[in-house]
Amino acid sequence: MLNNTPNNVNGMRVALHNLGCKVNSYEMDVMSIRLREAGCEIVQFTDKADIYIINTCTVTNIADRKSRQMLHKAKKENPDSIVVAVGCYVETGIDGVKKDECVDLAVGNNKKAEIVEILNTFLEARGEYDDKTIGGTSIIDINHTNEYEEMQLSEMPEHTRAYIKIQDGCNQFCSYCVIPYARGRVRSREMEDVLAEIKGLVQKGCKEVVLTGIHIGSYGVDKGQPMLVDLVEKIADISGIERIRLGSIEPRLVTPENTKRLAAIDKLCPHFHLSLQSGCDSVLKRMNRHYTAAEFEEGVRLLREAFDRPAITTDVIVGFPGETEEEFEECRAFVEKINFYEMHVFKYSPRKGTVAAGMKEQLTDREKTARSEVLLKLTKEQSEIYRNSFIGEKVGVLWEDCEEIKGKRYMIGHTDRYVRVAVLEGSERFESAVSGNLTTEAIRGFINSDTLLI
Repeated sequence: MLNNTPNNVNGMRVALHNLGCKVNSYEMDVMSIRLREAGCEIVQFTDKADIYIINTCTVTNIADRKSRQMLHKAKKENPDSIVVAVGCYVETGIDGVKKDECVDLAVGNNKKAEIVEILNTFLEARGEYDDKTIGGTSIIDINHTNEYEEMQLSEMPEHTRAYIKIQDGCNQFCSYCVIPYARGRVRSREMEDVLAEIKGLVQKGCKEVVLTGIHIGSYGVDKGQPMLVDLVEKIADISGIERIRLGSIEPRLVTPENTKRLAAIDKLCPHFHLSLQSGCDSVLKRMNRHYTAAEFEEGVRLLREAFDRPAITTDVIVGFPGETEEEFEECRAFVEKINFYEMHVFKYSPRKGTVAAGMKEQLTDREKTARSEVLLKLTKEQSEIYRNSFIGEKVGVLWEDCEEIKGKRYMIGHTDRYVRVAVLEGSERFESAVSGNLTTEAIRGFINSDTLLI
């Protein structure tokens, strides 16, 4: 055994880098906490680490490339380090990962909670050889498991808000998406575990939770029936939680019964991210989305009927294969009519291994960019009008962190509708805001296009 080869992670310097979604961020936070508890020192990439852990993403070909780039950058930072590829890119590209000389260890989804044990096993085996390039993998068949990987935050990653993962996997199989193959089928977390995690975080200062997952509207379906609304009602009973916010949900969740129940939960934020992707039925059909534009519009109507000025946000993909000028115009007219608070606009990017990547009539980058710019201009205008509607009103603000805007320091927070607001340092309200308390303040105007001033 090499004398200078440690056989466990205690005392080692570890750098972590996260790519991708809020679920990945949650899982990275848990891994970081467990590594610190095992005696690791968490450092920045530039600080030269003994172990580099890249939590990868595979949602697009570009995400795959970024994952590879970060793995190679890690090995370049310290050629003697252990580079660990974790997550979705490992699941969909394991053959390439195994051939990559920069990767020493590959860890799949549903194994992240065991990162300390996996690293210790790897280090023990590595210490038995003079060949320091010995690698390893820890991967299960993600598409043939019903087990939810239980992970739990024991510390607050932010000052007042925590993202809480409630489920994993997806059963939808949209034609452009590889995530069901990277994350597997729907697996729901036990409700008792979710509630226990939130109760623990309340003791650490948590005031707002955001429920997240790969497809949170499916929470509970693997156990017999949808239970997302039931879960929200249970969380609302937890003393100390002031706000509950939902992550992305599908239009089909917004039924008259569910809307009525949600509206009765006073801690639920009137902020709903309804995933649209296209406002054109023929494009939705090619995408294998399971609703029509009319059904989506009905969901929005129900929410606006049940809540006062709810913030409705969405995702839209432009330039999907075969999207004609007429289909794009139908989508543009639809999103203009719906009048979203914000739209996240994405140019379609082919993902190898998906049905859409093999479709004919792929659009050019120029066509996709032109259509993207149309919707970005529209959403900027609509967002400003929505924010402007609160000027002169008193709104509840949950303060989060300090930030510099136009050379001045402000305390930044959000309203329950996720409208971003700020209070200037030196003002009488600033010290109160620094304490992080939820306060009711009057909106005075704009600092810039996305921030209102108190």
